[in-house]
Amino acid sequence: MKKDIHPNYMDCQVSCACGNSFLTRSNVPEMKIDICNECHPFFTGSQKIVDATGRVEKFKAKYNLK
Repeated sequence: MKKDIHPNYMDCQVSCACGNSFLTRSNVPEMKIDICNECHPFFTGSQKIVDATGRVEKFKAKYNLK
């Protein structure tokens, strides 16, 4: 491998929007993520609808759903 062309590999603190945080390794010291294994529906077994702009209500109104 060539010398001095690779980024530094360091400890990285990852913080999720749900409040969970964990330590991993990356080339950046800190990451902020929206979803992690503690809050992702695949891992939790529960469905969570993220609706920031009213798209769910618009869909329900369009098809007369309650």
